[in-house]
Amino acid sequence: MSKSKPRGNPEGTDSEPRDEGADPVADDAVSDELDIEPTPDIEGESGIEGTPDVEDETVESEPDSYLADLQRVSAEFANYRKQSDRRNTELVQQAGSRLALQLLPVLDAIDAAVQHGAEGIEPIRDQLIAVLEREGLEQIAGQDEHFDPNRHEAAMTEPADDGQDTPVVSEVFRSGYAWNGRVLRAAMVKVKG
Repeated sequence: MSKSKPRGNPEGTDSEPRDEGADPVADDAVSDELDIEPTPDIEGESGIEGTPDVEDETVESEPDSYLADLQRVSAEFANYRKQSDRRNTELVQQAGSRLALQLLPVLDAIDAAVQHGAEGIEPIRDQLIAVLEREGLEQIAGQDEHFDPNRHEAAMTEPADDGQDTPVVSEVFRSGYAWNGRVLRAAMVKVKG
């Protein structure tokens, strides 16, 4: 190693002005003398063998975290859309059930007119029932059916026949209706058993 002159002279003698574009070989000699390691020229290396660069790990993990966030948000949005569709369907069904519930007195009046012998009303009743059934109305049939307290309202009872284990509907006083599987109005019946 060659010895180089000290950089500055405190007394101000023998000082040479230092050129900004100084010789890099001379700079290396100074750094060799002071035991300073040069910084690595390759981008991404940490300079310490065997240790990964923290910046590289961050760059590699950022897309994965963004992808995970995107997948989570996409799943949440899909669930929200399903819940909204289900709620909208239920609202439409409830609106239809309210209309059907308001039409039940009309159906009762038509049934009463038919029982009293009015003529020409049955085709109107059948047509109205057909339209409502297409939208979700179900008539709760009653006579000779097993009694179900969720679908039937017992107005009267009579003793069971010999060998009869379960209660049975013997007579229907007022028809019952359901809308898309939900009971709008239970059938008023007479129960045997």
